[in-house]
Order: sequence, then structure tokens, then C-alpha cells
Amino acid sequence: MTLNYNFAFSFQLIPIITLILAWCVIAIIAYRMMKKQQVKPKAWKGLVCVLVGLFSFSINFPSLWDTPIKISILPLGVWILYAFLKRKEGSWVTYRRFAWLGFWANFIFLAAALIAVPIQNATYPKNELSTYMSTVENASIRSIHPSGKKRVLDTDTLLKQLHNMSQEKIQGIQWYQEKEIRSEQSTKRNERFPYQLFGTSSKWGSGLYPIIYVEADGKGILISAPQKQLFFRSNESLLKGGE
Repeated sequence: MTLNYNFAFSFQLIPIITLILAWCVIAIIAYRMMKKQQVKPKAWKGLVCVLVGLFSFSINFPSLWDTPIKISILPLGVWILYAFLKRKEGSWVTYRRFAWLGFWANFIFLAAALIAVPIQNATYPKNELSTYMSTVENASIRSIHPSGKKRVLDTDTLLKQLHNMSQEKIQGIQWYQEKEIRSEQSTKRNERFPYQLFGTSSKWGSGLYPIIYVEADGKGILISAPQKQLFFRSNESLLKGGE
């Protein structure tokens, strides 16, 4: 039973800590198993059996907290080890517990992940702007649409408004309709979010790398993350400068 840790492209602090702890639990169990056996197995062979035992046939379950879950049901690694070790007398008896430990380790990883995900979400709330924009001192904007005017980011206002901006519902249909009406009334096509924000970073350990857009009036910020989009509004414009 496993839960997907996607560490290849994101650094999530809490899941990594719980994953390390899970491996420590497995190592302690393996050490105690080794001490109890009359025929002492070689440590490196026991480790290999644990790793191979991890392989299994899994079925997918609905995502929990936006995290895909896989449940291991067939111990493929155990079967492979049995087929290989049974050729040598006594080998399967010596190492079978390590093979099964590898299979059951999937359940340990699942338990660790189920603990880690809510802690991660509580530590790094995904509905708070400061989670996505923890460091903004070197922030700047860049126009990504011809309708964007020559303006610069007011970092002082951004710092002041960072924790005061209110989250609002994304009005995708309404924004699209307004855009079409403006296009019909004018030959100039305007973009609601003509600026992209650069030079910011999310909270360390959050594993979030959003794309951030700034609204034309400078009061709105659109957070585009892999699994959701969030919209925040400020009482003051975050932009300054002329046309």
C-alpha cells in the first residue's frame, strides 16, 4: 500500500521527514529480525530482499487531499525472491521475513504519508497568499500581453498588503464575457492579467512553484498552481508608473 511522494520536482518538507522516519522504522524491524534468527543473514542480502519485496501489483484509489493513493495487493517482489532463493537450500527460510517486510513496508509508507499530508497542508495553507509569496523583496513584473502598460511593481505596497489581501472567487465565465464585450466595443484586445510576477518564492518546504499574474489595475493577483488557481484582491494598487 503506497502513497505517491512526488519528490522529483518538488521539495515538501513534512513528507520527506515522515518518509525518513518510515525508513527508520523499517530498519529497526529488520535489525531485530536479524538478531532473532539463529542463522544470521548477511546484512546486504537482507537489504536487497527488503527492496525487492517492495515491488507489488497495486490498484489506484481516489485521491486524498489531492494526493493519489495506490494500494498494493499482490507481493510480486516476494514471489520473485521465492523463485530465486528456493534454488539454494535454506536461503528462502533465511530471507523470507525480509522479503515480506519489504511488502508490508508499503503499508508503513502509506501510514507515514497519511500523517504527513494533513500536517503539510496545515503548515503550508494552500489558501493563503503568503504560502505562495513568502519572499517578495526582489519581486518585479513583466508585461506578457500588448495591452500591458509600462508600469513597475510597488514592492512596498506589496509587502504591506501581502497579509491583508482577501481571497475572492474566480469568475472565469464573467471575466470571459467582459473580455468579449470589450473586444466588440474596441479594436484593441485587452487582457485581464497582462503582467507576470517574477522574483518571488513560496515558503521553504512547501513544494509549491506557482505562476503568478497581476491584474491590469494592479489590485488583483492570480495564483496558478498545478492543482488549483487562486485569486486575491488588494485595497491598493500594487503597480506604479506612467503609461
